[in-house]
Amino acid sequence: MTIHLDHTIVPSHTRDESAKQLAELLDVPCGPAQAGPFFAVYVNDGLTLDFIQTDEDFPIYHFAFRVTEQDFDRILGRIQMAGIDYRSDVRGPVNMKINTDYGGRMLYWNEPDGHQWEILTASYARAPK
Repeated sequence: MTIHLDHTIVPSHTRDESAKQLAELLDVPCGPAQAGPFFAVYVNDGLTLDFIQTDEDFPIYHFAFRVTEQDFDRILGRIQMAGIDYRSDVRGPVNMKINTDYGGRMLYWNEPDGHQWEILTASYARAPK
C-alpha cells in the first residue's frame, strides 16, 4: 500500500497574503479552494496546503520542500528579490547564508505568521536508498 499526504491545513492570521507569498516563491498555483474556507497552495500534483484564516493563537509549523538544484536557485532568487530574510539553520539567526552540511543545500525563512519554510536539495531526514 502506498500512502501519500494529500493536503494539510495551515492556520494563518493573513490567509490570502501568506498563501500567495508562498505560491509566488515556489512558483506554483494558488487560489480559493474547491471546498471550505481555504486559500489553497497547490505544491505539486499530490499535495495542497490549505491556508485557513483564524484569529486564534496557533503553534508555528515547519514545512520542508525538497527541490532540484535548479529550482533551489530559482526560489532563492525570488526570496532575494522579495527582500525576505533567510538563514542557514532552523533556529539560527538571520545570516543570509546557505547550509551545505548534509550533502546538498538548504535554507530557512519565516512567513508573516511565523511558520518556518525550508527548501533543500538533499533530504537529511532519511538515509539515501
